[in-house]
This record gives sequence, structure tokens and C-alpha cells, in this order.
Amino acid sequence: MSEAPFEVLVVRLSAVGDVVHTLPVAAALHARGWRTTWLVEPGPRPLLEGNPAVAQVVSAPPVRAWSLGAVRGALSTLRAARRDVALDLQGLWKSAAWARLSRAERVIGFAPRWRREPLSAVLVSEQADLRSEAVHVIDKNLALLRTLGLDVLGLREFPLPRAEATVERVEALLREEGLSDFVMLNPGGGWASKMWPAESFGRVAQGLRDRGLAALVTWGPGEEKLADRVVAASDGAARRSFPTTLLELVEVARRARLVVAADTGPLHLACAVRTPVVGIFGPTDPARNGPFSPRDLSVRRVPLCAPCHRRRCALHEGVMEAIPPEEVLEAIDRRLGPAPATVGV
Repeated sequence: MSEAPFEVLVVRLSAVGDVVHTLPVAAALHARGWRTTWLVEPGPRPLLEGNPAVAQVVSAPPVRAWSLGAVRGALSTLRAARRDVALDLQGLWKSAAWARLSRAERVIGFAPRWRREPLSAVLVSEQADLRSEAVHVIDKNLALLRTLGLDVLGLREFPLPRAEATVERVEALLREEGLSDFVMLNPGGGWASKMWPAESFGRVAQGLRDRGLAALVTWGPGEEKLADRVVAASDGAARRSFPTTLLELVEVARRARLVVAADTGPLHLACAVRTPVVGIFGPTDPARNGPFSPRDLSVRRVPLCAPCHRRRCALHEGVMEAIPPEEVLEAIDRRLGPAPATVGV
């Protein structure tokens, strides 16, 4: 009789970009032969269903949709199997509570100074401090695995589900649009303070046209009008994308020559599939949250409160607007240019 696999519960509830930045944790656990269950809210769930590194996905109701029945249902699923360890990779009261309530034998999370809500550390049984080299949030997440004997800082593997039907649909839609060589512009974002103006994206689209490149404006739920504003500001240089699911958006990003976006899920998905990117940053620090390829570029204006993770902050006003389209176009030229020559020793 074979020995039961080591069971790990990953608690990273949202958002899309944060889930992407946690995928290397699942890759490391899978490579070790351990079985991973992931507790996640509905938005990023498609990235995990059918994911080769994730054995089970459990839905957590968002706080706004909490009810006794919904919470009981999720807990019942979590407790139906023995968990050797639960990893709170979010650092919030709600994530720590889910990890604790799972009844895992060990509940591991970050020490208070590394948590968004420091006092929530009281709910984890083992607190991990971070090494100074864990600068990027991906490495911050991977550093938590040292408590399990895994030292995998620097791992950049992003397992994602990929269905043939999804690939074929996106390829067909791009053919219909006549798009074979294009730059993907994504103006949306979860936080208004991290968004770059639609008019600036429109001017970038004009600059791309001058360079012989088409601009495709992608959008998510509720962002149609924002995408239309970009198109209107582009003087005909950009077109709005067809509607996409989250996994279809991944396929669009795979096929783009370049992706331009702020600190939001589509930017991080593009990084995960190794599409060249230019990121546009303000309150958040690209060294922590930005592209990890040494060739990818970030354009930034730094507010007085930086790095700042408040959704609303008076010191954010005007910061993103201060980034000129010309600076983003210059970064695009550099990123799409030839790779720097390497000199042999």
C-alpha cells in the first residue's frame, strides 16, 4: 500500500495578479510530489481549475457574499480531507482565518511585519520571517516554503491550464480581426490609483501606428467604456478587443508582440507566459510587484507615500497622470529593440 501524499492547503484568495505571483509555490510543491489544494475566490479560479500543479480547487465566498451556508460549505470541503499544512500566503485576517479553520496540522504564515494586516499573524501557528533577498513578491511567497525544507527562491515557473478549444477560439478571433502582429494595451485595473489615463493609452496607440504596429485594447468585466475611451483617444489607431474569458485573455497575451499595462492582472499574466512587457507604475514598487525578466521595463512616477498599497490615498493624486506617453513609447522602442550584446569573458 502506497503512502498517502503530503497534503498542502494554499490560501491565496485573490486577486488575479496575486494568484499569478503564487503559482511558482504550486509548481515547487508539485515538483516535490506533494498534493496541493488551493482555496480561492471566484475571480481567479479559472487559472487553477485544470492546472497541472493543483490537485483540488475549493471556492471561498468573497467577503461581500459571505453567508453561513457559503462559509459552512467551503469549510466542509476543506475539512473532508486531512491537511498536513496550510499556508497563508495573503497575510490578511480572512486568509489567516480560513487557514486556521481548515484544521490543518500546521498553519504557516508570514511574520507580522510582512503582512498586510499584521495582527492577523496571531491566527497562524508558525510565523516565517523573510530573507533580505526576497525582494519580489514571488520570492516572498517562495520564502514561506523554507519552513517546509524547500529553498526555491528565484523559481519562475507558472503552471496554467490550457485547453485546445480556448487556443483555437482565440486564434480564430484574431484571424477575423486581421491581427497577426499587435501590441496589447490593457487600461483597466483593480485600483483607480494604479490606472494610467485612457487618453494616454490612446496616444501610445497613435505612436504604435507610426511604428507600423496595431494596438488591441483588452478589457474585463465592466471595462467596456474604458476601452472605448482609449479607442476614441487613439484617432483610429486602436481597436477594442473581442470579449474574452480570463484564459482567453492569457492566449491573447501569448500572441501579442508586447503588452502595455499598469500593475494589474493582465500585466502579470503576460509576464507568466513570457510575452515582453512595459509596465506603468505609481504607488506600487515594480521591484516588488513588477516584471521579473531583466529585459522587461517599467515606467514609474513615485508618490511621496511610496511604496503604498492603499486603494485610496490623497498622495496618489496626479501621480499616474504625470507619466507622459512619450516615455512609455520610448520604453516600448527599447523593449522591442535588439537584445543587448553579451560579451564573452
